[in-house]
Order: sequence, then C-alpha cells, then structure tokens
Amino acid sequence: MSQQLSERILNMATSATLAMAAKARELRGEGKDIIGLSLGEPDFNTPDFIKDAAIQAVNDDYNSYTPVDGYGELKEAIITKFKRDNGLNYTLPEIVVSTGAKQSLYNVAMVMLNKGDEVVIPCPYWVSYSDIVKVAGGVPVEVKTSIDTDFKMTADQLEAAITPKTKMLWFSSPCNPSGSLYSKEELQALANVLKKHPNIYVVSDEIYEHINYTGKPHASMASIDGMHERTITVNGVSKAFAMTGWRIGFIGAPDWIARACNKMQGQVTSGANCIAQRAVITALNADPSVVKYMIDEFKTRRDLILSLLNDIDGFKTNIPEGAFYVFPDISHFFGKTLRGKTINNATDFSLYLLEEALVATVTGDAFGNPDCIRISYAASQEQIIEAIKRIKEVVS
Repeated sequence: MSQQLSERILNMATSATLAMAAKARELRGEGKDIIGLSLGEPDFNTPDFIKDAAIQAVNDDYNSYTPVDGYGELKEAIITKFKRDNGLNYTLPEIVVSTGAKQSLYNVAMVMLNKGDEVVIPCPYWVSYSDIVKVAGGVPVEVKTSIDTDFKMTADQLEAAITPKTKMLWFSSPCNPSGSLYSKEELQALANVLKKHPNIYVVSDEIYEHINYTGKPHASMASIDGMHERTITVNGVSKAFAMTGWRIGFIGAPDWIARACNKMQGQVTSGANCIAQRAVITALNADPSVVKYMIDEFKTRRDLILSLLNDIDGFKTNIPEGAFYVFPDISHFFGKTLRGKTINNATDFSLYLLEEALVATVTGDAFGNPDCIRISYAASQEQIIEAIKRIKEVVS
C-alpha cells in the first residue's frame, strides 16, 4: 500500500546511522558479538550534577507545557553560553529551544527555503542535511572535498558553487563525520566570498564545539565581521555533556528567523521537555571545563584508533581535530574480493565489516563521500582495540 504514501516520504532516505544501529541490534539479538562503532553517541553517563538538577525539577513539580521557544531561564543560560564560549551577543527573542539540534535544523529549513532554493553543502556532511533540505523543497548542492584537503571546502569552491538560486550554506565545525575543524582564518575566507552575495544565509552547526583537540578556541561563523545577521548558529548539549537522549538543541539567529522558527515549532511539537530544560540550565551555566575529562579521553581514543588504523594497508586517514569520528578513505579495496565477497563501494565495505568482523560502521555514501566509511570512537579503548583487530583480520 506504499502508493498511498506521500512522494515526500517515499523520496526520503532512511538515516544510515540509525539503520546501521538497528541492524547491529538485530544481529546482537541473534547472539552475535557486535561492536558498535556506528552511532554518534558518547559512551559516558550524563554528569551527576546535571542529573541532580533534573531530579530537583521533578521534585519541584515541573510537569506543565513549556513555552514553545523554551523557558526564559534556559534562554538566558544560552545567551550567557554564547557570549562566554563564542563571543556572540543574542537577545531573548533570538533564541529558540527545540527537541534536539535536528529539530532546530528542520525548523530553519522549513522557514527559510522555498521550492528550488539551492543550499551549498560541503561534503562530507552530517547524514540528515541533504534530506532535511529536500523535505523543505530545497536543492542540495554538494561541494566535494577529499582527505587531501582535510575534508574542508575552500573559498574558491564556495564561489564556484554559488548560483543565482543559492539561498543558504550549511556546514558543521567540528565536522561530523570527518572531525575536521574550520579555523577562524578559514571561516574568514568563506565569509569574504559570502559578502559578495548578501542574500545568502548560513547554518553553522556547532554541536561538537567543545570536543576540540587543537588547544585553540572554537571559531564561530557568526563572530566573523558582517556575518552575525546572516548566520543561524545551531548547538545543543547532546555531545559535550553526554545528553543525547535528553533531546535539547537550540539556535541563536536574527530575530526574524528565530520568530519564524518559533511559529513553525508551535504547529509541530510546541515546547521541549520541561525536566530536560531545567537540567540544561544547570549544564550550560557550568564552566565547560566540567566535561574536560570526556574530551581528554576522546583525544586518547582518537590517537589510539589512528595508530591502529594506520597499521592496516588500504586505510588512509586524516587527523581529526574535533568530534569523535575517523573517516578513513578505503577506496583501495574497491574492486577487490575479500572472503568471496566483491567490494564495489563503501556501502559494500561497511556491510562486509558488519558481517565478517562483527563491527558496525557507516558507509561514507550517507555523508556524501563514497570513498570513505565513518568509524565512531565513542567506545571504550578495549572495544576499539578489539574492533580494529577484527577489521585487520578480515581485510588482510
């Protein structure tokens, strides 16, 4: 009966990360020892001081509908966070709290894009960007990058991608899936191009900002001169605070865009969870150093997994400067037959690793780069060592 469904849903791709996670769960249910390196989810527990704030909110009888755009106290905490961490100044009407950063992105697409509007998206990109743009009627314009340029788009590439139909640029820094991080100088170069095209707006996805191994401050596009009024900064607490299931994301944006997102959200989900919002107030008011122990461990794991992967012939890696992923180029294996299975592309290779090594990864096709796979190192060092050992055994 699928012919009764809308063209919108029939044309939408299934999230590859969630699909691989579901497949891994299915195999675990069959008794197979699957090591999951596919999901972008910290393996730490939410810090106790944040959980305590949630418990207090329950005891204080927070149980009613919340304002569509978030509690005033939470919006104040977000304003403080933007000023403290990013040097950005926002007012209350310029902040919208949503049920996760993914909803924030969806809101922005729905209020900014008309049918046929083009959105420049550097590849690789987070798996949902392209389909969110398509659902809103937009046209993704993918800009190919490679491991040789650290998977970052240059100013010349941006200029070449812009047409009279270009409405927006969407990107993440640090990047999911590559871990690449745009410096302030690199953002300035992109901004110099955008200043020649005053009707183009930017979505700057900064959900991984605190997971930064460079020792340098995070750079936000909205902090670049002339870009504040043209940038929607998307963030949340899922990654740095290990709060994926709490589902709180937010934007800082020009007043007219934020108000439109508030209107859109009011007809879809209304306000985000009341208990989660109270807990996030406490999280954002804390100094970011409270989660440094997680960042330090991620860096240790990054170095570990790079050293292990670089010992496998056919894996080519960059050095991720943030997030908790590696995105190796595995095109060396294309056209080869391993254990009787022919590897034609990254999807074949990712499925081969799941079936033969019992290690779940994600094909780079889902992120706009068919030569790579994404491996999450949000797992214990013991799991990482065992997983890469298995991979080495089945590709040697």
